[in-house]
Amino acid sequence: MEDAEISDMVSAAAKGDEAGWDALVQRYSGLVWSVTRAYRLSPADSADVFQTTWLRLTEHLNRIEQPGHVGAWLATTARRESLRVAASSSRTVPADEATLVALGQSDDYSPEQAVLDAEAALLASERAARLWRAFGQLAKRCRNLLRVLMASPPPSYAEVAAALGIPVGSIGPTRARCLQRLREKLASEDQQTRP
Repeated sequence: MEDAEISDMVSAAAKGDEAGWDALVQRYSGLVWSVTRAYRLSPADSADVFQTTWLRLTEHLNRIEQPGHVGAWLATTARRESLRVAASSSRTVPADEATLVALGQSDDYSPEQAVLDAEAALLASERAARLWRAFGQLAKRCRNLLRVLMASPPPSYAEVAAALGIPVGSIGPTRARCLQRLREKLASEDQQTRP
């Protein structure tokens, strides 16, 4: 999306246009959530940071100097708020990454379909657990970068840079190195589990 289009959404939202506000929320909610997840806050704290970030935007909507870069503004605000909450919160939720993978199952399956779905769910769970184990072995910088880049819709590099406090020019090469390390860790695990 072009900066001019984003500026138009910000201007419309600042004038009280509900459609402009909704477009901003739809476009940047994934980015804000991914920033909060990068700090491994509890679900309640993540929700608080998410709401506070959007509240701050409403408070500053008329004063944003570069409306076309509102995504970077939101990412920076979410990062600062996440840091504030993480520093002041003593609440923690111990869990490994594999427990964060949710599997849904309906009760209205046939017995045969239930067995097939259970097998597929088990395989998917094992693949996810393997991936999250390898992901957990990456450096914190890599984990944070990959989490933010997985937001939907994908954030721009300027937004990622603002969210993580890293230069725009280092995002692509760092991403490539992090993904290569992840592949190496998965390959290493494969070699260790082979008979």
